[in-house]
Amino acid sequence: MAHRLFSVEEANALLPILRPLLAQALEARRRVIAAEPDLWPVLEKAMGNGGSKKAGAVLADFETIQHNVKAIQSMGIEVKDINTGLIDFPAVRDGREVCLCWRYDEPNVAHWHDTDAGFAGRQRL
Repeated sequence: MAHRLFSVEEANALLPILRPLLAQALEARRRVIAAEPDLWPVLEKAMGNGGSKKAGAVLADFETIQHNVKAIQSMGIEVKDINTGLIDFPAVRDGREVCLCWRYDEPNVAHWHDTDAGFAGRQRL
């Protein structure tokens, strides 16, 4: 896939598609974390050929996260932190490549940072 660059308008236009994908991934992540205390016994049972409904549910949650992250990445968007729904859109600003930075709880794409700066280097557009 070719490296795609986004304008602010293009990035914002994708938010109605991205929000449900991230909402599902974040909810699946929440369920995985909530099940964490039960995961070790499930894994021990699985090693002994036992089964568990909880393992199946957690596996489905992992698959949801993986599917949704891949769907986002297939659009040329980088998932930076699945814990917070942080994503970067590659873009050009002042003649150099940067990242438009958006987090799931934000109303629109309103920040950018240098490609090597990350979230700590975020600046308002």
